[in-house]
Amino acid sequence: MSFYAHFGQFETILTGRKSRIKLWAPFYGSSRKGKNMKKTNIRKPAKAALIAAFYVALTLLSQVMGLGFGTVQFRLSEALTILPAFTSAAIPGLALGCALANIASTLGPIDIVVGATATLLQAICTRALRNVQVKSIPLLSLLMPVVFNGIFIGAEIAFLTAGTQGFLAVFISTALTVGGEELLVCLTTALPLYKLIQSRPALQKIINE
Repeated sequence: MSFYAHFGQFETILTGRKSRIKLWAPFYGSSRKGKNMKKTNIRKPAKAALIAAFYVALTLLSQVMGLGFGTVQFRLSEALTILPAFTSAAIPGLALGCALANIASTLGPIDIVVGATATLLQAICTRALRNVQVKSIPLLSLLMPVVFNGIFIGAEIAFLTAGTQGFLAVFISTALTVGGEELLVCLTTALPLYKLIQSRPALQKIINE
C-alpha cells in the first residue's frame, strides 16, 4: 500500500471521514497540470510544423498553375492565413511555411525575407483581432493578409522592377493589384475554411488544442 493510502487511512481514523482526496488534490492537480503542459509544449511545435508543411504544399500546387509567385498570384495556401484566429501555433507555422515556400520564388532570396516578415506580422494581427467580429465573422482578421501582402509585396516588386517609372507609381499599382488578388483569395478560400471549422466543434477542438 502506498504512503498516500496509509496516510488516508490514518486521516480517516482521526477525522471519521475520507478526506484524503481533498487533502492531496493540490498535488494530484499539479501532476495533471504538469502533464497537460508537457502535452501542450509538444503539440504546439508539431502543429506549427504541420501548418508550415501544408502551406508549402499548397503554394507549390498553386505554382504548378503559374499562380504561386510574381505580380499575379492566387496562392491556395493563403486559405490558411485564418488559422491564427483558432490557434497561436499558426503564427510561426505560417511564417515558416512562407519562408520555405519562397525558396522557389522567381524573385530570389529577398522574397523569402519579405514574404516571411509580411506573413508573420499578418498572422500576429490576425490572432490579436480575432474577437472583432461582424455577424460571427472575424472581418479584420480576414483583411490582415490583404493589408500586409499589399504593402510588403507591393513594395518588394516596386523595388525590384520600378526602373524609370518611379518607385511610388509602381508601388501603388502593384500594392492594389496584390491586395485585390489577396482579397479574392481570402474571400473564396480563407472565409469558407473559417466557416467550416466553426461549424464543426470536433475539428475546432483539434485545432485549438
